[in-house]
Amino acid sequence: MDRKTFVKTILATVPLTLTGMDLNTLNKMTEFLKNTPKMPVLFLGHGSPMNAIEENEFVQGFRNISSQIETPKAVIVISAHWETKGTQVTAMNNPATIHDFGGFPKELYEIQYPAPGKPQLAKEVKNMVKSTEVSLDEKWGLDHGAWSVIRHMYPKADIPVIQLSLDYNKNPQQHYDLAKELSELRYKGILIVGSGNLVHNLRMIHWQKLNENFGYDWANEANDKMKKFIMDTNHQALINFSKQGKAFELSIPTPEHYLPLLYALAMQEKKDEIRIFNDKPVGGSLTMTSVKIG
Repeated sequence: MDRKTFVKTILATVPLTLTGMDLNTLNKMTEFLKNTPKMPVLFLGHGSPMNAIEENEFVQGFRNISSQIETPKAVIVISAHWETKGTQVTAMNNPATIHDFGGFPKELYEIQYPAPGKPQLAKEVKNMVKSTEVSLDEKWGLDHGAWSVIRHMYPKADIPVIQLSLDYNKNPQQHYDLAKELSELRYKGILIVGSGNLVHNLRMIHWQKLNENFGYDWANEANDKMKKFIMDTNHQALINFSKQGKAFELSIPTPEHYLPLLYALAMQEKKDEIRIFNDKPVGGSLTMTSVKIG
């Protein structure tokens, strides 16, 4: 018996007057559990928050990739900008648009992305993960790692979006293993998006070349090695990024922008095709390199 049938069978034994639901409500609650053709998984290099309001080759890349994907029932984003103690998932009906940055033009702070949440999906994520406790969050919302890219993919804000946090106490292998537990969602019409940057060292940004496709030698070296590992399905080398030498050390001074890549890779299956896009450096020490799996 599949999960949807199981849920309906159990609830059918309880009078609807007690559950407070009619059959239409029940059908809506279980709709996202239906099997669908397998969805791809994305890792998106989100870069500067200004990409949310600028028209450039990178946002064109986000739009192009969304046009190649079946419209999802919902989107789960693992963003570099939500680190927590323990793993959390947003579970509100109407997540707020969070402007988690400073020093940018007023126009950027005025952006709202009013996509609905999906509490039922958040509960499903919580139930699927067995390796750790997942808490339901009612306070966070959508940070710019989520809305700055998703708004280009789904500008009508009519696709539900939830976020899964990065537990800063977990090591890379634990993040990868956790993501594997959610792989089934690819067959439920759910688009899973890791949002960060492969190379992300803001301390070494060349501000005069911020709008140029320029990368330091070490940034290009690390980015090229990462791409080779991705194309070769050498996930273990990417999990063990701290052992890959000086170029990786400079490119990943802190792991939060890199870890969303591991969430995407963990859901890769043998026959999935891999496509790399938006593959350019910015400001010397940042790469916008993005990956479509499947």
